[in-house]
Amino acid sequence: MGEIRFDNKVAIITGAGIGLGRSYALYLASRGANVIVNDIGGAKDGTGHSDAPAQEVVREIVNRGGTAIANFDDISSFDGAQNIVATAVEHFGTVDILINSAGILRDKSFIKMDIQDFNKVLQVHLFGTVYMTKAVFPVMLEKGYGRIVHTTSAAGLYGNFGQTNYASAKLGIVGFMNALKLEGQKHNILINTVAPIAATRMGEGIYPEPVLKALKPELVAALVAYLASSTCTTTGEIISAGGGYYAKVHMVEAPGVRLDPRDDVTPETIAEKFPDITNMQGATHYDSAIEEVMTMFTHLMG
Repeated sequence: MGEIRFDNKVAIITGAGIGLGRSYALYLASRGANVIVNDIGGAKDGTGHSDAPAQEVVREIVNRGGTAIANFDDISSFDGAQNIVATAVEHFGTVDILINSAGILRDKSFIKMDIQDFNKVLQVHLFGTVYMTKAVFPVMLEKGYGRIVHTTSAAGLYGNFGQTNYASAKLGIVGFMNALKLEGQKHNILINTVAPIAATRMGEGIYPEPVLKALKPELVAALVAYLASSTCTTTGEIISAGGGYYAKVHMVEAPGVRLDPRDDVTPETIAEKFPDITNMQGATHYDSAIEEVMTMFTHLMG
């Protein structure tokens, strides 16, 4: 296989002023991409604003011989998302790649969390991803090509104390991908999701120092670059990545219990059968809701 390049490709990367987003921007630019470096330059909780982080990444890219434009619009509004896409089209004529990397944290136990903090995290992570994808989709549909990379988290996939807002948003992104992949695939718009672990501002205070040294953002960037490339021909994948570890994650459904729908099923029946209902041996993965429903219908019609 030859070198994966992005010559003449245009990439929008949100949250690209720091952390993983910055790493993605530098990585794609080093391989020829024209990059829109989007970042509002806020604090970890999303407050404040500064043009400096995005401008600094652009300077780094240009100093290394690459091409990049800074953008400071807020992805948590649809107008902001549209402005980001308009910036890309104005400067480079199109968009080939969208990497949704921007995010904030407002961690607190659910009982102590203000509902505004819950809503704001969903607005940035989930709706920001939706807004950016909605804004870029017409451009990709018209050209019959696109690569979109979303960001989920182990907190959403498996749960994490004190992150009900973040976990809700991150699993919502997976559901968004699962449905949209079916619309995009026939137009060669492929959508995949990465669950990254890296030594960034978002992970401060979580991982011990020896572990942080191994969690280089560049190790995640290599995966994201592949998923954003024309070499990637798969869609709807969730890939966990960090410290040189890469693994597919997907949801599965147990074989379950087949009860006769003509029988009287009671809570006592469920209690008796519950160990079999929750037995995951022989579990199956479905690529769409239709596949899962058809499996149920096969039982009913059989």
